[in-house]
Amino acid sequence: MKRVRFAPSPTGSLHVGNALSAVVNRRFGEWMLLRIDDTDPARNVPGGEDAIVEDLRWLRVEWDDGPTRQSERQARYREAASRLGVERFDGIQLLRPDGSATYHLATVVDDADFGITHVIRGNDHRPNERLHRRLHEALGTTPPEYIHHGLVLGPGGKKLAKREPGATVAALREAGIPPDAVRRYLDDLGLPRHDVRYDLPRIRRLAIEALGSLSDEELAERIGVPATVAPALSGARDLVEARDYARMILEPPPRAKLEGARATLERFRELADLEPRALVRELKAVGGDLRALRLALTGRERGPELWAIVAALPREEALRRVEAAL
Repeated sequence: MKRVRFAPSPTGSLHVGNALSAVVNRRFGEWMLLRIDDTDPARNVPGGEDAIVEDLRWLRVEWDDGPTRQSERQARYREAASRLGVERFDGIQLLRPDGSATYHLATVVDDADFGITHVIRGNDHRPNERLHRRLHEALGTTPPEYIHHGLVLGPGGKKLAKREPGATVAALREAGIPPDAVRRYLDDLGLPRHDVRYDLPRIRRLAIEALGSLSDEELAERIGVPATVAPALSGARDLVEARDYARMILEPPPRAKLEGARATLERFRELADLEPRALVRELKAVGGDLRALRLALTGRERGPELWAIVAALPREEALRRVEAAL
């Protein structure tokens, strides 16, 4: 059985490069441990572990055991260090002055104790492989197979900083990117042998595809609105925009006087029983002021297609808004 582990530090929402490691491990491993590498208190962020768990669940990455926290296994690491009989190994400190284990000792002991057969991680960990193999040899344990994948880089081929747009799972979620799109992007990257440039525009294109594949009922459920609003959500590029479209329907617009639009609004009242597409075509054919009608119905100059707004609004509410504008 291929036993893998995903071992982030609790520093907040996952960087997309770490998210790639999580997805790759889950796809490769038949059994996966979620391990929280919190041996360095200076790097730990309050709520960091919770953020990681939320990100993984959002991406639909499941694990079979954990979260296991290295901070809770310090006695085990000290016992392993005592068997080695040294505080430094190959010039690397194994225990801090307070007796807590450093990353290298803790990760090797954990991999051995949990029977990890394959360690899949980014190329930035490649320099650690030799040391970790030697530590396994010194402890009398079998080292796993080490597999390193390319890193996700930012503009200009430099390290992608967490502050960059869309560089964390939380940032993508807050931007309204559906998890389906992010997961597909990571799945498509697979196990890159070389570093790759982060392609946020591609994720945005995948977001449009993902939303377009949802039924009206599914899309309405995603943003927590009645299914009757669904016609107005068509064409939204992300969930934030979809929620904004929904507000246009659910929240009455501010009252505004629309000069020169009386004829169009009165004609709308006359045609209100028509099918929405036919109604808009009829208004357009007679030179109606469609911009004014949009403003009357939503208070906005831009948004979903006008017929979709008419379709999503109950007839009585649409007429009420037109009356208010008149």
